[in-house]
Amino acid sequence: MPDDRWAYGEHSGPDDPHHGHEQGRTHGRFRYGPWRGGPDPLAAPYDVRAAVDQIGRDVLSAGSVRDALRDLMRQGIDGRGGLDRLAERIRKMRAQARRRGDLGGTLDQVRSALDQALAAERDTLSGEDGVDARLAEMELDTLPDDVAGAVRSLADYNWHSDEARATYESIQQMLRREVLDAQFAGLKQALESPDPEVMQRIKDMLADLNALLAAHARSEDTSDQFADFMANYGDLFPENPETVEELIDALARRQAAAQRMMNSLTPEQREQMAQLMSQALADADLASEMAQLSDNLRALRPGLDRESGVGMRPGGESLGYSDAVEAVAELADLEALEAQLSQTHAGATLDDVDVELVERRLGPGAARDLEAIRQLERELEEQGYLARGDDGLRLTPRAVRRLGQTALRRVFERLEATGIGDHSDHRTGAADEPTGLTRQWVFGDELPIDAARTVANALRRKGLGTGGVALEVDDFEVTETERRTTAAVALCVDLSFSMVQDGRWGPMKQTALALSHLIETRFRQDALQIIGFNRMARVLSPVQLAEAEPDFLQGTNLQHALMLASRHLRRHPDAEPVILVVTDGEPTAHLSGDGHAYFQWPTTTATLHATIHEVDELARYGATINTFMLGEDEGLARFVDAMARRAGGRVFTPDIGRLGEYVVSDYLRVRRGRR
Repeated sequence: MPDDRWAYGEHSGPDDPHHGHEQGRTHGRFRYGPWRGGPDPLAAPYDVRAAVDQIGRDVLSAGSVRDALRDLMRQGIDGRGGLDRLAERIRKMRAQARRRGDLGGTLDQVRSALDQALAAERDTLSGEDGVDARLAEMELDTLPDDVAGAVRSLADYNWHSDEARATYESIQQMLRREVLDAQFAGLKQALESPDPEVMQRIKDMLADLNALLAAHARSEDTSDQFADFMANYGDLFPENPETVEELIDALARRQAAAQRMMNSLTPEQREQMAQLMSQALADADLASEMAQLSDNLRALRPGLDRESGVGMRPGGESLGYSDAVEAVAELADLEALEAQLSQTHAGATLDDVDVELVERRLGPGAARDLEAIRQLERELEEQGYLARGDDGLRLTPRAVRRLGQTALRRVFERLEATGIGDHSDHRTGAADEPTGLTRQWVFGDELPIDAARTVANALRRKGLGTGGVALEVDDFEVTETERRTTAAVALCVDLSFSMVQDGRWGPMKQTALALSHLIETRFRQDALQIIGFNRMARVLSPVQLAEAEPDFLQGTNLQHALMLASRHLRRHPDAEPVILVVTDGEPTAHLSGDGHAYFQWPTTTATLHATIHEVDELARYGATINTFMLGEDEGLARFVDAMARRAGGRVFTPDIGRLGEYVVSDYLRVRRGRR
């Protein structure tokens, strides 16, 4: 993928200061330079190779590909936020939303306006004489104590004060606005107008909306009907839905939030609000359409949470009905996002996450991060690092080669830093092959001269001239070669559960992959076979080894591993036989006469004899067994010491962090050959 040094073309005309320059010009029409316009527009959302390395580290440490990929998506990479960072933001926003205000604020607003109307009415009545004024005062004195009951009782009251009448009527208008705005986010401003035609338009909209939803529920094609509806009433829907489904989602979300808000009130508050809402929708046509809309939305979106309360915390401002519904809707959105991002339910994928909802609640930056995370899995598949099979995602050979390359590079970095081992063989012979590298000639070199680089060195030193090129000793370079000694290598690695318990599983896998990559890239004529063993032994490909997960079976069957190693060596009789054993425990299992594994701990004489028999067979064949002993098991130490004496091999006790150095160095030493 391109980086910030990638060249992008620009048109270059006669007036361009770069026009006519030989360097950076293409046919006099374009010039190229580094991209300086911000982030690279062609860059991948993630460094895929870094992602493979991170997944590989988790897989090699006894994890599965699916778990490693999920952890990568949770943590993020390349400085981008992962799912955990998004989830943390959501948790903080939820806490803030729960402190947003008092959901029962509408009751307070109605009570305040009602007190104001009654005070104005009593002031007017106190200045009037006559029976009507005294009867009116008595009627006011007998009003119910609850707000909803008082509002309902005053519906037919003959107001004496114009100010009080206007205040009371404003209560009804406010309640109607709040109820309708809670369901339709764009109606509050329209309902501010006293024009009766506005209310009639809203009733017409409700009728057309219910007809549209009913047709959609019958699975009819409603494309034209929806287009006509939005053309007529699109200004009332700020969500700007593009399909009937999006329209239903927006309406059902607000309806569910309204019901959850009601369920969050105290029983007394809930009863009061229900009465006030019924009073606000006293218009029979309006009430009928709203009831029908509620039924349609429940039928079309039955799975929405409409019952649970939201547990708002005390404090904050007093919220009106529509604002309270919006607060609950925000909480519902955040709850849904938190559940989607948790990825805890069976079969969960990032496709379950609503990107539009993320953008609406967390902003476009979070949406971009989420989309990048969603692309990562697809990018890993498209670039050939992951493959999807019947059992889910798996590492591909390309990914395993990448892991082996990384592991081998670390091994050689440590070797060069410590000076341990020698991974170069400078001896020459008829079967030498070039490595692709050159170096300056030194006295005594028998390596072939690199003519091109030698002449180029002389030209750089003297420059072009008419008198030819004069070569000096310092100009000469030689081509490095490697001696092609063929080796048959059997790497036997312990897969018993103790390797996981003691933190040796990952280094063991990395060592095997590093050796595999070294042989595959630099010593292709060598034949490597990786043999894993616990209660039984089995031949593993690099991919199978990388994906191998711990098995809780007990047993260390080195005998079976050496049997498989012997078969591998005998298939390559002209190659140098190399056996490398990595283990942390003495043999505790062997194959019985019927081919089944026999396990016993502590180890038995029969197991030791069966294993030593295979060691002796390999020693007679001429193979050397070098053992890399992990841990401080005294029984293992005695056994490998005896095995080394019988087979002429060596025993290493490396620190687990340097296992790769020891194994690779020993392979390079042994493969130089004794035959």
